[in-house]
Amino acid sequence: MRDMDSRQPDLTRQRILDSAFAEIHRQGFQAASVANILADTGLTKGALYHHFPDKKALGLAVVDERIGFKVAENMIKPIRNAERPVQTLLDMLGDHCREAEERIKLGCPLNNLMQEMSPVDEEFRAHLNLVVAAWQKAFEDALRRAQKAGDVRHTVDCRAAALFIVSSWEGCIGVAKNMRSVYGFCACLSQLQTYVVGLLTSTGPT
Repeated sequence: MRDMDSRQPDLTRQRILDSAFAEIHRQGFQAASVANILADTGLTKGALYHHFPDKKALGLAVVDERIGFKVAENMIKPIRNAERPVQTLLDMLGDHCREAEERIKLGCPLNNLMQEMSPVDEEFRAHLNLVVAAWQKAFEDALRRAQKAGDVRHTVDCRAAALFIVSSWEGCIGVAKNMRSVYGFCACLSQLQTYVVGLLTSTGPT
């Protein structure tokens, strides 16, 4: 019983974060309703504010612990662990196209918050930028490994290429969300795949 009691505050915090992430993804941060989060979790306002002193603290925790975690698991880890990172990157782009309807319905939570909050709140901008920077660095490191292996042309600026790939990927989702277009999303990702293939040497993966 003592072990369960000691875990309960952490479990409550995770429930709040899960619900807040979903609410912010649907509504955006500024329109997100604390009342909806409380109704979803069945918690009191006092319980929520025990873990997060205000709505902004909750939003920043969502960026760090939910959005950052998803980027790490879905974008960074696969390419960091890949034996052939460029092929893995091309496969990831194809996989995202196959999940187009789900991805464009609400858009990317990272991109949504960058558009909404970075212009109006410096602290949000800084936290969001850390997520983007980690994603870009992972892709840069992957391209450098592929370059060292002879798969990527030695003239490629891996840092700039990684920034372009991450920016384009997020842009594809944002534009396709606005267009409500699966075709637009997949066409954009296809062009990004073409760009990645263009980084390769003649002996690189195709």
